[in-house]
Amino acid sequence: MTPPDAGTAGALPCDVCVVGGGPAGLTLALLLLRSGATVRVVERSRSLEREYRGEILQPGGAAVLEALGVLAGARARGGYEHSGFQLVDRGRVLLDVDYRHLPGPHNALLSLPQRHLLEELLEACAAFAGFHYHPGARAGELLRGAGGAVEGVVTSDGGTRQTITARCVVGADGRYSKIRTLAGIPADRVEAFGHDVLWFKLPATDDPEPTVRIFRGGGNPVLVYRSFPDSVQVGWTLPHGGYREVAAEGFDRVRSRIEEALPPYRDRIRRHLTSPADLSLLDVFTQEARSWTADGLVLIGDAAHTHSPIGAQGINLAIQDAVVLHPILMTSLDEGDARAEVLGRFTERRRPAIRKVIKFQALQSRAMLSANPVAAWVRPRLARVVSRTPLFRTILRHVAYGEPGIALASERFQVS
Repeated sequence: MTPPDAGTAGALPCDVCVVGGGPAGLTLALLLLRSGATVRVVERSRSLEREYRGEILQPGGAAVLEALGVLAGARARGGYEHSGFQLVDRGRVLLDVDYRHLPGPHNALLSLPQRHLLEELLEACAAFAGFHYHPGARAGELLRGAGGAVEGVVTSDGGTRQTITARCVVGADGRYSKIRTLAGIPADRVEAFGHDVLWFKLPATDDPEPTVRIFRGGGNPVLVYRSFPDSVQVGWTLPHGGYREVAAEGFDRVRSRIEEALPPYRDRIRRHLTSPADLSLLDVFTQEARSWTADGLVLIGDAAHTHSPIGAQGINLAIQDAVVLHPILMTSLDEGDARAEVLGRFTERRRPAIRKVIKFQALQSRAMLSANPVAAWVRPRLARVVSRTPLFRTILRHVAYGEPGIALASERFQVS
């Protein structure tokens, strides 16, 4: 690949500038590097030592990462394997989803700190001479060429501005994407879910806690899973937009309500949840950019489509976006054509699958989290029926693997 002419004194050229160094951005960067492209990744955080919520990796994502050669190293840094998922209602298991029924080797849920995955991806990218990483840099302006096509970004790092020219810019910078805003692409927010999630961690015990579980009991439903190194990740659901009202009751009352919702963890909650600073609120909503592409620009991951944490689809969707975009972007580079119509092949291929996920997540939310009396009556009966039919296996494969037929375009890789 031949990088574009810098055009401006001091500009840094590359084939593709990826803004956002999360799972989507770094997976795409590695795929492009293995295909001979030069890549710059702009990441506003200076360090990976920060709080992440997305940790659960589904088998589909795990298979892609193994094919890229980064899964084993990420797991070696630390993580936990979960045999499946359970919905527990007042001590009774209504739904027991056993991932061991899936074909190996990827027949489990992985609780993998996102930091470990990003460290491994960065290390793999750094092995290529065409890779440049810009931590602590914030994208503040899009470079425009003739006709308004995107030709790069201007970043700032403290008081230092830097121009990066690129044949294509990829916005992989999350649900509140700066690149999407700079491009003037509207995103339609839809309140498809009736809950937000208040996250916190508790110390783990000797209980191996081998499954991801949703507890329904004396209060709002709670998501629980083991998190590396020695903690339990807890997500307490509450009515969408209702945290301000809950917080007004005072922290002690908030903690009491969490204890009511999660009796098995009551003592740990009382001892270790000591202030509002221990809590982190996730505003749960669905959002889709009206366009995922423009001339010289593509949006992927949460920058293009935002989801609920239910079903643990976030990392899978991000990684699969990168896999689908990779050969399309390489064709664009080969042909020297980064028009929206060319890049739009990504949208045509990916958007139908994403919309199916959004609809299914809304159904999951209503089925498992709703406090409606009718839903409470139907829930155990529906779970019993569904778990005994072929539909159950179809649903499991859909959640575990995502869009069928996604595979690495390894024919695009250069022989090392």
